[in-house]
Amino acid sequence: MVVFKAENLQPVGAFKLRGAWHRLTALDADSRARGVVAFSSGNHAQGIAWAARRLGIAATIVMPADAPASKREGTLALGAEIVDYDRATESREKIARRLAEARGATLVPSFDDPWVIEGQGSAGIEAAAQMAALGLPSPVHVVSPCGGGGLAAGLTLALPEARITVVEPEGWDDMRRSLEAGWIEPVGDNPPPTACDSLQTTRVSPLTFEVLARRGAEGVAVSEAEVAAAQRFAAERLRLVVEPGGAVALAALLAGKFTPADGMLILLSGGNVDRAAYARVLAG
Repeated sequence: MVVFKAENLQPVGAFKLRGAWHRLTALDADSRARGVVAFSSGNHAQGIAWAARRLGIAATIVMPADAPASKREGTLALGAEIVDYDRATESREKIARRLAEARGATLVPSFDDPWVIEGQGSAGIEAAAQMAALGLPSPVHVVSPCGGGGLAAGLTLALPEARITVVEPEGWDDMRRSLEAGWIEPVGDNPPPTACDSLQTTRVSPLTFEVLARRGAEGVAVSEAEVAAAQRFAAERLRLVVEPGGAVALAALLAGKFTPADGMLILLSGGNVDRAAYARVLAG
């Protein structure tokens, strides 16, 4: 039996609040008073904003100007400040680092942080407990969407006995290529457009790469058509709204990139869709 972990049903519509909460609750009182800065296309942004609001921490998010409206609106509604940037010409990391230094704030990366990785791994611990409660076997093969690799690395640490497969959109599959090469391979020049805005990471971090490489993780890539088909399957068969980046692991399963088996755990990592784009996908 294949099991789906529906992280799209989290309060902010994605798994990202796990790492955000774990990181922010570790801050001391002085650090909380100075605030936090993060960079994100939307899901990490909302996770940080959600955690910061509950902890009374000021949050500033560096977000691409073309981020989906639903993610931007959700971040603002949670009380965070947004600083726009052009993802094609500017570095979000540099902008966020300058802001954090100028304000004395704590920089909270979306994946390149041990606390964030550990927090994301709680999805695997929770899934294993839920499967056990249902009388199902422990996860033996975990399939995870991958941008920077924070979720996949966390799952790897949380479920050390499981096989790990990371899934990325075609042209943005730098983790797959890095794992195959044995060293970090960045996304090439002029990568193709993708609906998977949450997975547009141009270079994975040494931290996440090393965790996955040491565990022998493997990677696969899926096409835009396969992602759209997975979104429709999720809506029609699972009754779940899943965003493109959150649907890539399901897309890989449906496209036959690996053989389904008992104990397989598929992560549906987010459900924050652009409404107009999602309507077009559902219409086929």
